[in-house]
Amino acid sequence: MGSVASKQVERRKALSTEKKVLCDLNTSSGCQYAGCDYKPSDRKNWMGGLNPEKLHINKIVWPGTHDSATNRIGIPLITRPFAQCQSLSIYHQLVLGTRVLDIRIQEDRRVCHGILVTYNFDVVVKDIKRFLSETESEVIILEVRTEFGHKDPPDFDKYLVEQLGEYLIHQDDRVFQKTVSEVLPKRVICVWKPRNSAHPRGGDPLWSAGYLKDNWIDTDLPSTKFDSNLKHLGEQPPISSRKYFYRVENTVTPKADNPIICVRPVTNRIHGYARLFISQCFAKGCADRLQVLSTDFIDEDFVEACVGLTHARIEGKA
Repeated sequence: MGSVASKQVERRKALSTEKKVLCDLNTSSGCQYAGCDYKPSDRKNWMGGLNPEKLHINKIVWPGTHDSATNRIGIPLITRPFAQCQSLSIYHQLVLGTRVLDIRIQEDRRVCHGILVTYNFDVVVKDIKRFLSETESEVIILEVRTEFGHKDPPDFDKYLVEQLGEYLIHQDDRVFQKTVSEVLPKRVICVWKPRNSAHPRGGDPLWSAGYLKDNWIDTDLPSTKFDSNLKHLGEQPPISSRKYFYRVENTVTPKADNPIICVRPVTNRIHGYARLFISQCFAKGCADRLQVLSTDFIDEDFVEACVGLTHARIEGKA
């Protein structure tokens, strides 16, 4: 019992230290970077507002959500706080400005996060189609993966093509160098990551797992995650030569051996430092590598931080 208590005391000290590190860095360095003061007039149509003829796919800083379809997961007030990473529906995330979705599914096509489940994937498709029908120039990266420990839904690749075929941008390395206007009217880059089923190939309507990469570390310590994100981002090729999307997740996750295991209070330790992260990318010389930035509980400021840097790139200021 004593060793457990001692361990918890040390963990609380480590957490307090790490929170202070980010707070002090924020105070000393600030959050200024090229485009930081830009605000889109319409977040629902922010790509269209940046001129699709000038906006290259590989220069976009894509605002993404982590565990996107968990707004209604589990049982309210009982299991939901342990798995909910977003409070908005998929449609409302897209309207807010989200452009990368992270969906985990199980064999029956229901969305899940670990052992907890929510609505069927059909709800995700309905929300995406509604958003696409209301906009003209917004491109979405849709990542769908079979959750760890689960089996692939039968023929799910065929299902995705049947449901989204008219919108799908086919797997092609040349897409990265194209502008948004050059890929229209296609609007969705769908990355399918099965556990055991066949993976998509070049020219297929769906994209294979290697086209959306990240370096996830499972920690609830904010400075540890922040530093890891910078380190791994710095190891990537610049966006000008990269033939895949690289994602940085501005999140930390609850740990089972910590008294606080609800998602929101844990992820709030890093949530407010997205702009600091972008400014540190400039300070560390890796701003030309930043591409997909994801978060829990996405908000307006997070979207505007990403769109602002995208605008600066178009204007040749970053």
